[in-house]
Parts: sequence; C-alpha cells; structure tokens
Amino acid sequence: MDLRLLPYDLLPLDGVPQSILVVVVVLDWILRLVALGWIPHNRRPSVALAWLLAIFLQPIVGVLLFLVIGSTRLPRKRMAMQAKMNDVIRENTPDAHILGNAHEQLPDWIESTAALNYSLGALPMVGGNSFEILTDNHECLRLMAEAVDRAEDYVHFEFYIVAVDDTSRVLLDALVRAHERGVRVRVLVDHLGSVGYPGYRELVRRFDRSGLPWRRMLPVRPWKGEWQRPDLRNHRKILVVDGSLAFTGSQNVIHRSYNKRRNLRKGLEWKDLMIRCTGPVVAELNALFTSDWYSETGDLLLDEVTREVPDVEGPVFAQVLPSGPGFETENNLRLFNHLIYNANDRIVIASPYFVPDESLMHALTTEAQSGVDVQLFVGETSDHFLAYHAQNSYYQELVEAGVKIYRYRSPTVLHAKFVLVDDYVSVIGSSNMDERSFALDLEVSVYIVDREFRRRMDAVVAEFHEASTLLDVEEWKRRPLWHKYADNVARLTSALL
Repeated sequence: MDLRLLPYDLLPLDGVPQSILVVVVVLDWILRLVALGWIPHNRRPSVALAWLLAIFLQPIVGVLLFLVIGSTRLPRKRMAMQAKMNDVIRENTPDAHILGNAHEQLPDWIESTAALNYSLGALPMVGGNSFEILTDNHECLRLMAEAVDRAEDYVHFEFYIVAVDDTSRVLLDALVRAHERGVRVRVLVDHLGSVGYPGYRELVRRFDRSGLPWRRMLPVRPWKGEWQRPDLRNHRKILVVDGSLAFTGSQNVIHRSYNKRRNLRKGLEWKDLMIRCTGPVVAELNALFTSDWYSETGDLLLDEVTREVPDVEGPVFAQVLPSGPGFETENNLRLFNHLIYNANDRIVIASPYFVPDESLMHALTTEAQSGVDVQLFVGETSDHFLAYHAQNSYYQELVEAGVKIYRYRSPTVLHAKFVLVDDYVSVIGSSNMDERSFALDLEVSVYIVDREFRRRMDAVVAEFHEASTLLDVEEWKRRPLWHKYADNVARLTSALL
C-alpha cells in the first residue's frame, strides 16, 4: 500500500521515503489514540467530542490548539490563591448560609438556593440591602463618577472592558481625582478584554502618569513572563466605594457603541443593566474584588475589606455568587439550573449570548413543557458571529417546547443579563448563558430575594417587550439555507465558545 495515498494533506509527501511516511502515520494514530483517552478526563462529553473532532480532522492543528486553549483552569498558583481567599472569607463569615430574618415566609427552595450558593462561593445570603436598577449606560457612568467623587476612604474598580472616550472619561477622571486627593484607589482592567478598543492606549498612559495603582487582569504578555490560557478572562464588573456603596451588572466602561467603526456605521448601541447596591451585600462584592486584587498582586488589602459580613435583619435579601475557572465547579450554571427547576409560574431570562449546554437546555424545555411561562430575551443582532449563529440553532427546539423567544430589535445590541423566577427571585450580573460564562470567564452574579424588587424588574421586562419581536417558529423555519447552514456549523463549536 502506498501511504502517499492517505489523506495527510498538510504534509508535503512527494519525494518522502516510505519509511518516513510509516513513522508519520504511526505517530499520527498514536496521537489520536492518546487524545481519545486523555481529552475526555473531567470534561463534559460535548466538550470532549468537539476537541476530538478537531483533532481527528486535523491532528497537528487540533493538538496545538488544545495545548494553548484546551484547559479551563487557571494556573495552579492562581487556583491556590483563590482557594486561600475562599478560606479567608469563610473564616470571617458566620457559620450560616442566611444572615437576618425574613419578614415573610419564603418557599423552601429559596433557602436551598442560598445554601447552594454558600457551598459554591463561600458567601451567605444577607438581609438589609437596597438596590436601584440602572438601564442607561451613560447615566450609570455619571452616577458612578459622582459616587467616586464622594469617596473618602477607598475605591475598588474592576471591569472587563475599559477605554477612554467622551462618555467614559467622566468616571476615569473621577478615579484619578480621588487618587490625587488621597483616597486609596485600586483599579483592575481585563487585559485582552480591553486591549483592542480605541482609547485603551490612552487609558494606560493616563493611569501610568497619575501613579494610580492599577493592574491588567489575567495579562497575556509572554515577553514579560505573563502567560495563561488567553481566552480565560475576567468578565466581572464591580465598583465599590468606601465599603458602603457598590455597582455591578453587565456594563463596561466605554461608550455604548464600543467606538468600533463597524458599530458606528451600523448604528449599533449596547443595552445594559446595572444595579446600585447598599447594605451588607456591598461587603460581599468588595470581598470578590479583594480576591481578584490578591490574585493579580499578592496584596490581601486587609485594611480595605469588611472582616465580618454584618448580620442585618431583612429585607432585602441578597447574596453574591462568584464563578469561573478559579473554582472547581461551574457555579453560575448550577445556580441557574437550580432556579429553573424550582420555578412554578414564570421564568424570564435575558442573555446576549445564549448557547446552552445540555443541562440548561433540558431544564428550560422541561419547565416550559410542564406549563411554566418561560420567556427568553436575546438580540436580533450580535457582535459575535459564531455565538450568534450557534444560539440561532437552538431556537426551533426551544419554541416547539413552549419557550417564548423575544428578539430585541436591531440596531440595539441587547447586553443585559438577568434571570427572574416567579414573584421572588432576581439574579443580576455579568454572566451570559453560554459555555464561555460557565467555564472560561470569571463572573459575578447577585441573587436577590424580594417581591418589590422583582416587581420593579417587571417594568424592565415590559420595556424589553416593547422593543422586541416574538419569534414565529414557522417563519423562522423559512430563513435562508445559508443561514441554517451557518447555524448548524456554529453549533458544532458551541461547547468551546
């Protein structure tokens, strides 16, 4: 048999001796067989199959990609630092997953959810909080700037995308002013999340000139000895002022167009949702910032963190759940599935990137088929080609199971992220409903238990209804063939997105 006839199209085989080809073929099959038994270890079957498909189609390219981005865990040193911070938080937290007493009888599953979150993230559900819902990106930047200008002790700032422009400058200048008047300001900015945006270089120059303490989160600069899997990112959005006020949610610190020429040409603008928080939950958001600052710098900031979460009577009850590759489990996915399966009347989800794994898909379709009103808000347009087409491939199955899909009309890009369950529960945060947010990105979610806040979120949902179109499954089936083809091909990559 002439081995030159085998499909090794990446190799220049003409003139290669038969003995060399035998070695290449043997090594190739050894590579495939090793991958078959190695890659599935501690991975979901869907993720393992996606990697095996890539390796079996193109062994050399597939293995190289796997070696670069195949692990969903941070470096061992970083994992150890995260574990140490979890221990510090637990040591300074009362041994109870709920602090404070509810003024009304809550369903048992509310308490079991708090217990789950405490087990996963080490932070209890606490009473005595208040929240303001913010849906205007630029107004939120102004409010955050005002809070920083009132800071007297410290400011902790952590965002995925940060760049200087005409709208973000109000907040970034406030950070520098606070530093100059003696407030302890510390800034974390995700490296690869921010580096490609106009205004990032100016941001670096501005912070460096000011002397303000800041760090790139998860930097990828091998020439400086900084390296980890490049697509493991810190996607959290947190601002804490003096330990008494905090902001978190989906928004980045940049103009709502993200300043990209393509976005400006198409008129694209992002729609976000943030919450302004007071009460004991601020200490939990601050603990999360402190954990990330320690992971990047080795500095524990013990003078700027609440040593004990205060035990305050309710309402409003809330709990912070961190998630990401610094944890052994996919914390946010476990929370979402638990909430969905416990819903009795209504589930509302908003997610710009909705690429569910098998467990989330089963949870949503099961609840819809059992009569629960399941509503999903997604964008009619998106800035990520693969994620957009991958999520399109799930719509027909969801609608046929009874899920109502509302597509937020273009040119607005829906970027708000929340989960609402029945009349009690709201989850607001940075997490999308996709494999990236479940396994690859560091995320933050705030679990809020309060009827009045839940009613206020209904006003947001009503606004979304007015700006969205209900997906007609029969019309959806008639979309162009090329569109279906792109959806199906993108779906093959969904486990790796």
